[in-house]
Amino acid sequence: MILKNGFDNEKYLNEQTSFILERVNKSQKLYLEFGGKLMFDYHAARVLPGYDPNVKLRLLQKMKDKAGILIAIYAGAIEVKKMRADFGITYDMDVLKLIDDLRECELDVLGVVITRFEGQIAAQQFMNKLKRMGVKVYTHKYTKGYPTDVDLIVSDEGYGANDYIETDKKLIVVTGPGPNSGKLATCLSQLYHDHKRGVKSAYSKFETFPIWNLPLKHPANVAYEAATLDIKDFNLIDPFHLEAYGKTSVNYNRDVECFPVIRRILKKIMDEKDVYKSPTDMGVNRAGFGIVDDAVVREASKQEVIRRYFRCKCEYIMGLTDKEAVERAELLMEELDVKPEDRSVVVPARQASQDGEKKNKGNEGIYCGAAIELNDGTIITGKNSPTMHAASSVILNAIKHMAEIPDKIHVLAPFITESISAFKKDILKKKTVSLDLDETLIALSISAATNPTAKAAMEKLTELRGCEVHISHLPTPGDEAGLKRLGVNLTSDPQFSTKSLFVG
Repeated sequence: MILKNGFDNEKYLNEQTSFILERVNKSQKLYLEFGGKLMFDYHAARVLPGYDPNVKLRLLQKMKDKAGILIAIYAGAIEVKKMRADFGITYDMDVLKLIDDLRECELDVLGVVITRFEGQIAAQQFMNKLKRMGVKVYTHKYTKGYPTDVDLIVSDEGYGANDYIETDKKLIVVTGPGPNSGKLATCLSQLYHDHKRGVKSAYSKFETFPIWNLPLKHPANVAYEAATLDIKDFNLIDPFHLEAYGKTSVNYNRDVECFPVIRRILKKIMDEKDVYKSPTDMGVNRAGFGIVDDAVVREASKQEVIRRYFRCKCEYIMGLTDKEAVERAELLMEELDVKPEDRSVVVPARQASQDGEKKNKGNEGIYCGAAIELNDGTIITGKNSPTMHAASSVILNAIKHMAEIPDKIHVLAPFITESISAFKKDILKKKTVSLDLDETLIALSISAATNPTAKAAMEKLTELRGCEVHISHLPTPGDEAGLKRLGVNLTSDPQFSTKSLFVG
């Protein structure tokens, strides 16, 4: 399914920049908590076609003379080696990557705050590494009295026990990998220290989803719930905003639940009677104003809910989530009246699997199928064989189609695939010798050095970014890594691709 743009990125960028600057100019210093992803926000790009995944970075670049960035990371996430699913790297590695990316854009990284630090060994090692790389590091412990004892929280034993981070910027952006990283506590701790020093600073929150000025059950907001199944977030009408202004706005449960406590803390720190009246007031998100075609956004959001449904089902059979998350995903599908087969590549991938099984009837083995939808709407399929995984097959078939190479012409030199298979069998002692996608891409690059046809096909790989892919079985690590590097939107059926319990 081909979707046109439903979101005006430039309109949004201008609107968002103006609104944040307006908030900045109301105080001596603004601590702006960045929820979600600061960079590479592909969820937003999928839900809002036309949205630049790095628009927040562009936003900061427009204000870089005023802005400094703090990165918060929860010590416990370092200890358990928590992963960022879209990149396949741990949270601590994501922090290092983020620092590199921000510095490359000439943005001022003020330091890293390790939150709820209780001497965890892995967190201590990470802290030492950062310091030796010239990055300033601060530690915050769990805040005494939080969330009920505001007098203790706003005291020298509460926020006052944390390291104070001296800054000379007017806008301090606080970001971090994943939810519960300690961004809010970092902002409020800084606010406390500033006010003790006579600096009249303030706090706001930048959270793209849910979009407060869309209906509660708008597919874009439902897609946010689908993206946060693991932490059980759900959207609701902001009751504080409704009471204060008589207007409906959408927020999510954690912000609404925390708001009374945050409001009391802000009042205590700032010694003011009138602070924010609602979580919506506290936010600065203007994404809703960038939507220019609601129908396009609705359809894109429904497709994202289907993707999240498949991911949740796969995580369940791999033991990474619970049955409740799967049931929640199914309910969201029902709310939007969509089914798995509404994803255009699902049925063709399953059909390719069935075709492989029929063709090899009587032979043992599991037959995998894969399908990709190209940018022009063409759907290409592939299936596994003794020499190649289904993911490898579908990608080669796709780039051959785009390069107008006839099916009968091979883009991989047989001696290269045979050499890799022999290496896997004889040297690495692998049970299966067929090439996964990572291995196939390497073989393709080698063939391209001497084969102009392979080179023409390889040059089409960049055009696959953003294409939809479905596989009838769980991808192997090599297939998944290769597909992530190509930038496709991958889903798979919750079926194992082998009967073996251990795949080495």
